[in-house]
Amino acid sequence: MVNHFDFVVNDPISIPKAYRKKQDIEITAFWTSMLSWGQRKTIINKCNELFKLMDNAPHDFIVNHTEKDRKHFEHFKHRTFQYTDTLYFLEFLQTYFRKHDSLEDAFINEKGIENALIQFNELFFSLPDAPRRTQKHIASPAKKSTCKRLNMFLRWMVRNDNSNVDFGLWQKINSSTLMIPLDVHVERVARKLGLLNRKQRDWKAVVELTNNLKEFDPNDPVKYDYALFGMGVIGEM
Repeated sequence: MVNHFDFVVNDPISIPKAYRKKQDIEITAFWTSMLSWGQRKTIINKCNELFKLMDNAPHDFIVNHTEKDRKHFEHFKHRTFQYTDTLYFLEFLQTYFRKHDSLEDAFINEKGIENALIQFNELFFSLPDAPRRTQKHIASPAKKSTCKRLNMFLRWMVRNDNSNVDFGLWQKINSSTLMIPLDVHVERVARKLGLLNRKQRDWKAVVELTNNLKEFDPNDPVKYDYALFGMGVIGEM
């Protein structure tokens, strides 16, 4: 079972777990989740490198840094995430956190998570100099993406089952509305268990799998992400 605090040590969620300030947790959790593809060890190392460049005080750095400070990130990259992408992430987060106390407000949409993710994507790229290349790093259901990393970020922020894995920081979004973070491992196990029949791995597949998981627990369907991930990656099947 990976829904246990022991799971944290070797998972990217260990990065935001190192912080106590709410905004530090939000910033590191968001950026870490957006960089979460590839080997988990590499993701953790790259995120440690990234936040060290912010003196391990991300919220203070984001709000107060100057354009000159951004040059320190020139050599930071992770796979296809390059300097241009880092610069825009810094610009967006600075613009946002100078006006807002929490990222939660950016995801509030009474029509549900699908609309919330579309809304966030539009907000994120609303600045006048948003680079086209960075769009591949922030997914949207409007483009049929599974939005795996954004759904994982929301799971981290919203769920609270006293396991000390997810944070449960956000109170305005209900766990019952969350969508499964669908990656290749979860997909493979879900198909073997008959929980997913759609051939394409896209947003409709996320909806299908989440709805099937709601048959087991309508209040917290994404808790099964741990079991599916565990069977797919750790080999518990």
